[in-house]
Amino acid sequence: MSDERRRVFKTYKLYVGGKFPRSESGRVYEVTDSKGKWLANAPQSSRKDARDAVVAARKAFGGWSGATAYNRGQVLYRVAEMLEGRREQFVREVADAEGLSKAKAAALVDAAVDRWVWYAGWTDKIGQVVGGANPVAGPFFNLSTPEPTGVVTVLAPQDSSFLGLVSVVAPVIATGNTAVVIASAAAPLPALSLGEVLATSDLPGGVVNILSGRTAELAAPLASHQDVNAIDLTGAAGDPALAKELEVAAADNLKRVLRPQAVDGADWSAQPGTRRLTAFLETKTVWHPTGALGASGSSY
Repeated sequence: MSDERRRVFKTYKLYVGGKFPRSESGRVYEVTDSKGKWLANAPQSSRKDARDAVVAARKAFGGWSGATAYNRGQVLYRVAEMLEGRREQFVREVADAEGLSKAKAAALVDAAVDRWVWYAGWTDKIGQVVGGANPVAGPFFNLSTPEPTGVVTVLAPQDSSFLGLVSVVAPVIATGNTAVVIASAAAPLPALSLGEVLATSDLPGGVVNILSGRTAELAAPLASHQDVNAIDLTGAAGDPALAKELEVAAADNLKRVLRPQAVDGADWSAQPGTRRLTAFLETKTVWHPTGALGASGSSY
């Protein structure tokens, strides 16, 4: 009997509603490295999978958006902790996915972990930056506060399988939204592995849902879905025709649309700023009477 041990290959699955289903269609597609070497079979999601992900995201929205900002920060920090513990796995997957040396892949993974920590720190601060008390000429308080938009479809970057992915997903959920993520079509494995981390990091099921497959096939029904409130088109940056088609479809129910920017992909490791945090926030303004104001000032 041979002493050689056969390697147990990993079965990659979708991450929807806190569970790990195979694609409803039963389809898979081959994922290869930069040299064409087979890495794994990834699920090829269907339109039904996309609709199921929206249902899961909507179900999770109330609880996640209603959680305190401080609690959301704790959860995002826990994601960073879990990623740190699985660092070697992600270094290997990113190196294979993007054709990088282990040293370069390690730098990207470390930056992705730091990115989770960055956004964890912003959860209870962004409201102070974009909200405030507005001066009015009358006996009223006028207060503006940011609120999450709702369910956001995120087209992950095609060329940055992990750091770019984290950079577009973390700000969406940091501000209380829930997400349906379409992973990089050519390099989906780090994204699918991220689902395993999210499932064990206190993040409620359905807050992030991860699909793999053909970007255009999945993005079209999500862009026109009436229960999706916003869409991030970063992953369509290399296909202007697709981006335009999705933007037109998104107009049907007045979705918020984040168009691809020139800075996206230029250097995902650069300081992200607050642009993505504010992209999917709505401003609620409340008027409240203060009581009669006489010559001596407020009545209370």
